[in-house]
Amino acid sequence: MKVVITGGHLTPALAVIEELKKGQSEIHFIGRLYSMEGDNTPSVESKVIADLQIPFYPLTTGRLQRRLTRFTFVSLAKVPFGFWQAYRYLKKIQPDVVLSFGGYLALPVVVVAKLMNIRVVTHEQTVVFGMSNKIISKFADKIAVSWPNSVSYFPADKVVLTGNPIRKELLSIRRRLSVRPTLYFTGGNQGAHVINQAVFEILSELLEIFDVVHQTGSAGLSQDYERSKSLKNELSKVASDHYNCKEWFDTQELKNILAKVTLVISRSGANTVTELAALGIPSVLIPIPWVAQDEQTKNALVLSEAGSAIILRQKELTSKKLFTTIQLALENLDQLEKHAKIYKKSFKTNAAEKIAQLVRQVAAHR
Repeated sequence: MKVVITGGHLTPALAVIEELKKGQSEIHFIGRLYSMEGDNTPSVESKVIADLQIPFYPLTTGRLQRRLTRFTFVSLAKVPFGFWQAYRYLKKIQPDVVLSFGGYLALPVVVVAKLMNIRVVTHEQTVVFGMSNKIISKFADKIAVSWPNSVSYFPADKVVLTGNPIRKELLSIRRRLSVRPTLYFTGGNQGAHVINQAVFEILSELLEIFDVVHQTGSAGLSQDYERSKSLKNELSKVASDHYNCKEWFDTQELKNILAKVTLVISRSGANTVTELAALGIPSVLIPIPWVAQDEQTKNALVLSEAGSAIILRQKELTSKKLFTTIQLALENLDQLEKHAKIYKKSFKTNAAEKIAQLVRQVAAHR
């Protein structure tokens, strides 16, 4: 079976790739070459997929942006080119099936695949759906969803409840908290500039109490990683030893971090929320406020209502507020841990296998 994987969410894609490889599938990946519009920093996916020795095809396309920026018109102009590139790649690869993980990047690939009579499976990670994913669902043969309350949004003959895939390596974690409390700050692959800025302002105070692990992201425009390195060099030897900063942690590094972490401070993308739920880790979640249908807040509410997370709104985010929220979380850590463990027991972790099986079924009926 020949599979093309595409879309803007790398984490679940990696989990499904692991399962598809067990069936001797031939996998090709269509993704973005750069992290952000107007940024020449190579994307995490372009590096990770290359390391897996999977053919990577860079797609240059645009999106319909909800906010007017200096990149809006440039982005719109790229949309037709994205469809042309998608056609060229699919004609060359001749896949049995396309597996989409959503977003603007997947849209031209899915539409062109359908026009070429190539079967399509799409997976939706979030509780609610953005514009691109709504369009993609119209062209998909099967729609895999992560959350039970998403099932009713789609035709019964198309939708399949699979859950959200999690990397097997992370599921094997056995948590052993370190003696010194450990905080893990992350904003996802690209990072979160506002979170990074708040961390930088209170870094010295944090390091007096905590080990700090800081994933700054790979977006080069903000220069946050460069600043984190500069700050680390200015610290005393003792403080510097308690500060671990990188653009991106690979799976093995992340496994080691999550095994000992006391509290995760993060955006609330669907994949982050899924991993925190599956591993039973308490968190402070800072949703992106401008995403479609406020999906990150809805994701964060899943863990907040389960009792394992505290939500900090970005409009309230200052370095002082971040510090006091971390203190509040640690004061209530026993309760957060208790509810995180309860929710973990009810959480399904076989989504990657279900999606791989669905892809095989759809490909077989081509």
